[in-house]
Amino acid sequence: MNNSYTFSEFSKQSPKGIFIIYFAEIYRVIKLFWIFLFIIFKDFSKFSSYGVIYIYLGIGLLLSLLLLRAYFIYINFQFKIENQHFILKKGILKKTLVEIPFHRIQNINFKQNIVQQIIGVFEVSIETAGSKDTEIAIKALSLEKAEALKAVISKAKEFDIEVVEENEIEPIMKIGFFSLIKVSLTENHLQNLFLFFAIVIGFFNQIQQISESFGKAEALDGYISESTSNLSASVVLVTILVILLTLIALISSFVKVFLIHFNLRAYLKDDAFEINQGLLTKKSIVLKKQKIQNVTISTNPLKRLIGISFITFKQAVSGKVNNAKKEKLIRLVGCKKDQIEIVKTSIFKTLNVENNIKKNPDSYYKKRIFFWTSLFFLILYSVTYYLISHIEVFYSLLLVAPLVVFLILKKIKKRFYQISDEMLIVGKGLLETHLVYLDIFKVQNIKMKQSIFQKRSNVADLVLQTASGKIEIPCIAYNEAVKIYNHTLYKVETSNAPWM
Repeated sequence: MNNSYTFSEFSKQSPKGIFIIYFAEIYRVIKLFWIFLFIIFKDFSKFSSYGVIYIYLGIGLLLSLLLLRAYFIYINFQFKIENQHFILKKGILKKTLVEIPFHRIQNINFKQNIVQQIIGVFEVSIETAGSKDTEIAIKALSLEKAEALKAVISKAKEFDIEVVEENEIEPIMKIGFFSLIKVSLTENHLQNLFLFFAIVIGFFNQIQQISESFGKAEALDGYISESTSNLSASVVLVTILVILLTLIALISSFVKVFLIHFNLRAYLKDDAFEINQGLLTKKSIVLKKQKIQNVTISTNPLKRLIGISFITFKQAVSGKVNNAKKEKLIRLVGCKKDQIEIVKTSIFKTLNVENNIKKNPDSYYKKRIFFWTSLFFLILYSVTYYLISHIEVFYSLLLVAPLVVFLILKKIKKRFYQISDEMLIVGKGLLETHLVYLDIFKVQNIKMKQSIFQKRSNVADLVLQTASGKIEIPCIAYNEAVKIYNHTLYKVETSNAPWM
């Protein structure tokens, strides 16, 4: 730790931070008005000499104003540490003062995007459990000052983490180039393809709106209609399109994995993990084991074939776990069996629960899934037949029905739980298999639900609410549900261990 930085007085970012803020402001403007900029540059040659001069003057004025704004943001962004609190003041006209006690800090992350790498500064972000966004993001600090800040916070009583130097210890796992290729092959390619479609459709929608505003919608519609007609007339082109989309999905998965997980290194210290990864944007995450609420081990047939699994660490979040918060989940990809064991044994005091009997839901669970699925397809096919009046639509059931039955049976088979005095494992999944490991004392509250139909079958659902979301055990015998319910309440009320 560099002792020249005490942070007892208000301190600014590196002066290079002005450029970071400046580029961020330019990016924000381009993101908001890119379509108008595209139209201007597309028809740039049609402007008169006076028009070109006005465009240059406008761009110059805009860049000057953004630079001035970046300077004032830099000047007014100051932080210090006082009485185990991180204090930040910021704002140009509207002043904001943020004060975070150290015990609320959940993660301290280092990040370095491509611009920050070029000018040699780091971004330090401080996250808490009570905010869906990053609470504090200091965009530009020198490496020495960033490490000193992390060390000061880390040495605090409530957040005792030793800063890891990469050269001092061996990582518990590291991912190379070929391992990343394996990981990318196991990604959800269908999801990436849908994402690609969403981007393309969104792009054309914006182009169409702009065309309408310029009275050129008919020309664009005619071009799309002509292209679609030609495309549908050619089986060869459709085949090529399918192959092309498949390649796009594979390449998208490959690029996504490499950008996020490139050069992944995970280190284990006494009570924390440090995870470093990223290509264009390098991230370094310090994850304290005590603040982990539960751990999920995920695999599927392809991952099992190549011998890897994914580990997801879930921490406390505020409110419902939405997509934005899911993106903040910390994940280790491409983990081998021995690496999974190291992670599990370092987090949980005992894993004897793994030797206990796997208990599946009551047969009522199977009946419930088949009933609701059958009802869904009955309505779907009835509506479809009503709309198109072709009996041939029911022929598809010859293919759909066996597939749906197969998936339901897989889902039922993967539903189980194992419980011991201290721990709970819940298995679930459809194509993927997820094993959730939970220390029972970390349960925030527990609900036992029973519908009138479940009461007749003497079964009940259990919902265990944790700080990172809920875990469900559906349709287990009522007596067993009561036993787990009482045991969980007892462990929660008698445990003195900190839950975060």
